[in-house]
Amino acid sequence: MKLLFKPKFWPTVFTVPAVIFMLALCVWQVQRMYWKEGLIHERVERTTAAAIALPAPGADIDEVDFRRVTLSGHFDHAHEFYMAARSQNGNVGYWIVTPLIADDGKSAVLVNRGWVPDERKDPARRAEGQLAGDVTFDAIIRQPQKQSWFQPPNEPLNNRWFYLSPAEMALASGLPLREDFYLDAVKADLPGGFPIGGQTRINLPNDHLTYAVTWGSLALALLVIYVMFHLNPGALAATGASATPAAPKEDQPS
Repeated sequence: MKLLFKPKFWPTVFTVPAVIFMLALCVWQVQRMYWKEGLIHERVERTTAAAIALPAPGADIDEVDFRRVTLSGHFDHAHEFYMAARSQNGNVGYWIVTPLIADDGKSAVLVNRGWVPDERKDPARRAEGQLAGDVTFDAIIRQPQKQSWFQPPNEPLNNRWFYLSPAEMALASGLPLREDFYLDAVKADLPGGFPIGGQTRINLPNDHLTYAVTWGSLALALLVIYVMFHLNPGALAATGASATPAAPKEDQPS
């Protein structure tokens, strides 16, 4: 009797590890989905919680990342920094990062005041939003950014920045800036409408369920192809023939 299913060596060597690999990716994407959902939930909780005081020097910024603060001081508009290649609703522009000098005049913190389009980079074209004197506002604590592999290095001499590094900005400006964090200004109505605050990224892309379904479907499809490839047509035909009862013979005329 011929075997109905007889796996071959090389197709099996290829298929089994491939199916295991794709199923592992499916499980990993499900885990990533739950991790991303937890991260988004944590950010929402922190940004909507009651405001806290600015962290003291040496504090663990991980513990207060995305927490809201209320602070006062005056902006040093003469030392604006321009974060290049920042988009808002598909429009390219800049983030305006400005030192906020504390009331005692001895310390300063960088504030990402928000986004402006290319044509509003020049402070003279958004003079109404260059707040003078003491200001009080809400902001979100953020950790310093690090250069990613696809980002060019910052250009301090051209005041052109691609990642927000308080340490580099302190060196370029000569100001006593806090280097362990910066602040994202909460969106608020400003004279002239610029810069547009509220640049903190809370919602993150979460397509991991789609990826998980894709990898699971590919694993199932490959498994079906593997099984169909190894089914023995001859054995199937023989099985079908043996299962069909023979037709009765007609009586021969005498």
